[in-house]
Amino acid sequence: MNAYRYTESGLDNVIIEGVSFPMDDAGEECVIVPNIHGLHRTIAHGIVTKHSGMTGRELRFLRTEMGLTQAELAALVHREPLAISRWERGETEIDSNAEAVIRLHAISVLEIPEHVSITDLSGWCTPSADTPALRIDGSDPDHYRLAA
Repeated sequence: MNAYRYTESGLDNVIIEGVSFPMDDAGEECVIVPNIHGLHRTIAHGIVTKHSGMTGRELRFLRTEMGLTQAELAALVHREPLAISRWERGETEIDSNAEAVIRLHAISVLEIPEHVSITDLSGWCTPSADTPALRIDGSDPDHYRLAA
């Protein structure tokens, strides 16, 4: 079993642990990621429950998983679409109140099984210089889960 850095998500900090890589006819390891929908839902779960502010890339990931345009997300948090664009590119910090609303909306829309108080959630929306790895247990691709 190995670990795989899943950069195809658009995020640099997602690591799928416990995956096995089949060999092709030439003896090279092949990366096969089954159940992308389940994996992306687990990544979203990790983003909305992490105990630090989300990055611009994480915001973009959540927005696209929710099926929202920048303009639609901007309307949800009462900002201009340009603000969303700047947050996603990392040009400005994400407003912590808007981030809390985005996290709550993601929990609802993506049906993430998380029961967290708004007090805790809003406390996690604090910008951080460190972006910890988001570790996913990939040993059972039918049931991805956050690694402990």
